[in-house]
Amino acid sequence: MSVLILGLLIFLGIHSLRIFANDWRDRQVARLGAKRWKGLYALVSIVGFVLICWGFGLARQQPVLLYVPPLPLRHLNALFTLIAFVLFFAARVPHNRIKAKLHHPQVLAVKVWAFGHLLATGMLHDVVLFGAFLLWAIVLFAVSRRRDRQTGTTYPAGTLKGDVMTVLIGVVVWALFACWLHLWLIGVNPMS
Repeated sequence: MSVLILGLLIFLGIHSLRIFANDWRDRQVARLGAKRWKGLYALVSIVGFVLICWGFGLARQQPVLLYVPPLPLRHLNALFTLIAFVLFFAARVPHNRIKAKLHHPQVLAVKVWAFGHLLATGMLHDVVLFGAFLLWAIVLFAVSRRRDRQTGTTYPAGTLKGDVMTVLIGVVVWALFACWLHLWLIGVNPMS
């Protein structure tokens, strides 16, 4: 469990600089330059992510049951995950109304993904992983929306074409992940 927690601290820590140390972050970007900062940021993120994956795998070998979720919640998690995939791609597909309306759909995707998994799983390692991501996403979304209001940030209006592309890509990637990649990468078949 300690490797998982260390990975979460590193990964979520570097991704929390805009929350807790935005002025320091801005000074580092100015001092190092945008490319060097992004490279360092990516390196720290990768180290944290690898530790999360490794630590989660280790923690799964010594499971501690906290609660047994009802079976319908596992199936409901598939819906939450589908929504999370659409939100994730709303952050990337240009000219969609989802991003125009929600402003930070990727952070919302993390919230929905983590919440759904907390409903569907009951092991300690699941609660640590998904609970940490859910808490981080709640705080980051609130801070990001407040910063948008303070700076007067607006997002481009979306189009029907952007909406359709966002939903289509999200659904297709979700189906590939749910029906094949989740079992291959995680070892759990979410459709069973």
